[in-house]
Amino acid sequence: MLKPRPTATRELVSLDGIWRFAVGPAAGGEPWSGPLDTPLEAPVPASYNDLFADSAIRDHVGWVWYQRTVRVPRGWAGERAVLRVDAATHEGKVYVDDVLVARHVGGYTPFEADITEHVRPGGEFRLTIGVNNELTDVTMPPGTITVAQDGRRKQTYLHDFYNYAGLARSVWLYSRPAVHVEDITVVTGLDGSTGTVGYTVETNAPAAVRVRALDAGGAAVAAGEGPNGTLRIDGVTPWRPGAAYLYDLVVDVLDTDGEVVDTFGEPFGVRTVEVRGTRFLINGEPFYFTGFGKHEDTPVRGKGHDNAYLVHDFQLMEWIGANSFRTSHYPYAEEVMEFADRHGIVVIDETAAVGLNLAVESGLLGTPPRPTFSDETFGDDTRAAHARAIRELIARDKNHPSVVMWCIANEPSSNEEGAREYFEPLVELTRTLDPTRPVTYAAVMFATHKNDRIADLFDVLCINRYYGWYVATGDLATAEAYLEGDLRGWAEKFDKPIMVSEYGADTLPGLHSLWPAPWTEEYQIEYLEANHRAFDRIDAFIGEHVWNFADFQTSNGIHRVGGNKKGVFTRERHPKAAAHALRRRWRGLGGRKPSDTGE
Repeated sequence: MLKPRPTATRELVSLDGIWRFAVGPAAGGEPWSGPLDTPLEAPVPASYNDLFADSAIRDHVGWVWYQRTVRVPRGWAGERAVLRVDAATHEGKVYVDDVLVARHVGGYTPFEADITEHVRPGGEFRLTIGVNNELTDVTMPPGTITVAQDGRRKQTYLHDFYNYAGLARSVWLYSRPAVHVEDITVVTGLDGSTGTVGYTVETNAPAAVRVRALDAGGAAVAAGEGPNGTLRIDGVTPWRPGAAYLYDLVVDVLDTDGEVVDTFGEPFGVRTVEVRGTRFLINGEPFYFTGFGKHEDTPVRGKGHDNAYLVHDFQLMEWIGANSFRTSHYPYAEEVMEFADRHGIVVIDETAAVGLNLAVESGLLGTPPRPTFSDETFGDDTRAAHARAIRELIARDKNHPSVVMWCIANEPSSNEEGAREYFEPLVELTRTLDPTRPVTYAAVMFATHKNDRIADLFDVLCINRYYGWYVATGDLATAEAYLEGDLRGWAEKFDKPIMVSEYGADTLPGLHSLWPAPWTEEYQIEYLEANHRAFDRIDAFIGEHVWNFADFQTSNGIHRVGGNKKGVFTRERHPKAAAHALRRRWRGLGGRKPSDTGE
């Protein structure tokens, strides 16, 4: 799905701002039958949970409603008017006046509706968007709803981040011509100093198409005709980690007289990604991941996208020497992906499939174990929702050069019976949709090289490990030995590239000790150093992503005091001592394995 942008044939209107806001009844309801009768207002984009003093709103389970009046630009006569919602967590309904025009399930990918027949240029309409935050066995991520004795509906879930909800990303109204570009797919390659640009253009009706590739200065460097083909760019400037270079593929749609009726530009970078043996290659060169698992999480805004935090977070990653991050545990806002494209930051792009592990439920709650993959738990309907999430992620992010790998799940119960039957079709689907990028998943602590049932299906092994925190707490010598033995087992059995996609220790800023005491800033540093020593002894090792970039909010729990504190930055983005220690290591690596740098 193309991200809307203004062109010579299209206009774009932001609908961000203050909207009327109301909390709906638990079972739903239809406030769209007229203006919302509410004293509340809420900003878009933002999660609604932390905005209000009323805890009943923060803890609400079910539908909430946003409403505003929108005026269609008077110059849009003869054009199609399209409404786009960048995300509605986790289900959205859109009404133009009293007419339902769109419904979408999935909280982190966009959806849109052509509303031309319901509005008129120069006129106003009442726009209402309902957002439902419920999680069930057939949502991504999954969850369970229970009813307390006093009738309150309660949401539980297995992922360790707060279930922020609402319109956390932008809402747009845009115009496009009657005959227009629907989608563009770009696949690049390198042939010596020549870049190859395979393209496929989809239009909503049969039409002539021509394309041009423009360099960063706007000069045409290649051109072609037809809805698909391959362009060649001589003397190409590749997109490289830390040295981004973007071209623009300009697509013109022509009428029978050869006049341009629609034009759209899609940025792209020329680069290749390959797994060869136990190495991960970008443009044929070995790449070593340094960076983080992150979260879209800031005070007050929750998961609401904020451009100031976007810029500052990337500045902090540059300062610390991070060259990459994983979009744990859901697709991030498209503005984040575009920023990574422009600044040469490498991205592992992840679906919202987190929590497919009922062994965690049993361990945390002390309940009898249930099978994770079964008709009664996560079965065919869950897999269908998971497949839809994969399709929508790849459709949205396929043209981003920063995206080098698809991560289709975080910490599933890959050691349980039924895991292979669940995941094998999803891996095949991912490769069918995009055969150009490697596919991975992030393995949970319970899954080892001895019992994991799905690792051979994937190209890269991402391993989440917390030796020294959840296991061998405070005993870093034992933790280091455990970790090295664990990683060697994966390397010897599967002969694939391995990275640790999560490792970290909760740390309270300002807590200190002469001894390596858990929760202190000193322990966080020593914990990371013990992990790094183990990493550096594994030949197949290709990268390290610390959990987490910054502290973030979670649901209530006795092991969570004001959220998860594993960040090397606080939630307000102040550095802990570990940030300086990581900076010393990572800035010396320069995207290469320690053994390749002489360390």
